[in-house]
Amino acid sequence: MFDIGFSELVVIGVVALIVIGPERLPKVARTAGHLYGRLQRYVSSVKSDIGREIQLDELRRAGQSFKESVESAASGVEQQATVVDDFLRKEANNVTQAVTESVASVKSATVAEPALQPQSETEHALQQSLPLDEPDQNTGRAAPASAGTASSESAGKSA
Repeated sequence: MFDIGFSELVVIGVVALIVIGPERLPKVARTAGHLYGRLQRYVSSVKSDIGREIQLDELRRAGQSFKESVESAASGVEQQATVVDDFLRKEANNVTQAVTESVASVKSATVAEPALQPQSETEHALQQSLPLDEPDQNTGRAAPASAGTASSESAGKSA
């Protein structure tokens, strides 16, 4: 702090010995040492307080920047969620419209061709009479040749 050399300290000690006297000099030196120690502790505590304030300020800045980044990410996610929600709503409306149109076309086709309806009811009754609770008998064996011709005949009927 102060550039005081050893020779300057000796001069100060001699002057203090002459001015204060040899009887009171040890007590004054002890008091001066205690005051110097208090001064050092005070300066040290001020330095540590300033360091803590600087660290606290840095943490606040980091916390604020983190908060801003989280908020911007959240707003981005909300925007994307809105876009996806709008897209899904449009697709749901398109599917609903397509189903409604197909139901209407099926109803108009059944009204226009009543002769085909008894045949489809017969096929439906055949499907219901199949034993579904029994295990499949054809697993592990090759499919019979007549099954291939039956599927080609049914494809010819539906065409």
